[in-house]
Amino acid sequence: MLMTIAVHLHALWLSRTAAADDRGQTSAEYALVLLGAAAVALLIAGWATHTNRVGKLLDSVLDIIRDKVK
Repeated sequence: MLMTIAVHLHALWLSRTAAADDRGQTSAEYALVLLGAAAVALLIAGWATHTNRVGKLLDSVLDIIRDKVK
């Protein structure tokens, strides 16, 4: 009986300390996801400015639209 009470008290103590330790985890994960998304966006922007593929793509799309309108 005493062992059961001790186990329940220990489990209660562990659950409260674990909840207190995880409070900032969501904010940290959100910040890391934002940093990762910004890094990917910078890589894509750097690639797009050094190659003319985006401009060529837009030119071809506009040419197709212009040809269909005529």
